[in-house]
Parts: sequence; C-alpha cells; structure tokens
Amino acid sequence: MITVENVTLLIAAYLLGAIPSAVWVGKAFWGIDVREYGSGNAGATNTFRVLGPQAGIPVLIMDILKGWFAVQLATYFSDYLPHTQQFINFKLTLGIAALLGHIFPVYVGFRGGKGVATLLGIVWGVNPPAALICIGIFVVVFITTRYVSVGSMITALSFPFITMLWFGETVKTMNIFSMAVAILVLVTHQKNIERLFKGTESRANIFGRNDSKPAT
Repeated sequence: MITVENVTLLIAAYLLGAIPSAVWVGKAFWGIDVREYGSGNAGATNTFRVLGPQAGIPVLIMDILKGWFAVQLATYFSDYLPHTQQFINFKLTLGIAALLGHIFPVYVGFRGGKGVATLLGIVWGVNPPAALICIGIFVVVFITTRYVSVGSMITALSFPFITMLWFGETVKTMNIFSMAVAILVLVTHQKNIERLFKGTESRANIFGRNDSKPAT
C-alpha cells in the first residue's frame, strides 16, 4: 500500500543505506577517498585493502548495521502486523531501498560499493539464523581461498538453498528475494570473475594494507 508514511520510510531506508561509511571514514581519518585506490569501490573489502583493518572493521560494522536498521524501520514505524505477508514484503522493500542507497549513495555522487555487507545486514534483519549460516559459509570459503570475492559469491549462491531447503521458507517474496540476492552479487562481481579466470584476482591480507595503488 502506497501511503505517505511508507514512502517516508522508504526514503529513510535509502538514506540510511546511502551513508558512505568507507568514504567518510577514509577521508576523516586518513585523508583518502578509498574509491580512488584498490578496486575503486566504496565498501568494506576495499577499505581493508587500502587502509587495513583499523578502518575496514568499523566500515564493515557500519555497512552491516545500516542494512539491519533500514529493515527494522518496518518493525518500529510501520502499521503492519509482525509476521504477516505485508510486513515481510515491506521489510524486504526497505532492505532493497537501503541496498540501492549503498550502491548509489546520494551523499557522494552515487558512487558506492557492491553491497555485500549491507545485504548481510538486511538478511540479518529478516532471517537471523540464515544470516549466521551465511557468515559461516563465507568464513570457511574465505579462510580456504583468501578470496573475498569467492566467499561473497559462494555465500550468495548458497542463500536461496538455505532459505528454501534448509528453512523451508513458504513466503514467495522471501524466496524471490533470496534468488535475487544470488543474481545481484554475481552481477556486481563480474570484474572479479574475469580476474579470477585470468589469475589476477588479489588475495586478501586481513592483517594490513595490501593495495594502495590508484583504482583502474
């Protein structure tokens, strides 16, 4: 249902998601716009790559939280009854608005990140057990390969199976959302896929800065 309240909440969710954590942290404490280095993305992974964990960890936490907070707007400010179809649909819609904000942030010229951390926050907000399983899958793949991109893609591809098979989700929009997540992550990681096939994808060094080269 389109109401002034719902539209206001959607705008708020977008503005939450659009908070450019990586850009603001990099500029405020290091005088660096992380989009000009490494992969050129304004996300936690590139912040780890360019500035190290002292910047990457706070950015990661903020990117996750802004997705989670955006979804919670439905709980605290909407009139939908919890656990109803309309409530779930609105939570997902708020999550999508936040994700679009992260990818296309109005505050910094619509140049954002890929949205993986914010997606995790959204999943955490709609299905916390599924989010924990996704974190587990990512950690295992990342430790094994040291590729953040591979961990992100395998986790995203696993999400529909976790949702539909593990939890037996019957809400159609949740299942559609889970499949859309997998497709979106693959689309936003096209360059990573190309580099993986070429053997030029960088392995992550989570203990320090490992790529301060200008973005290409």
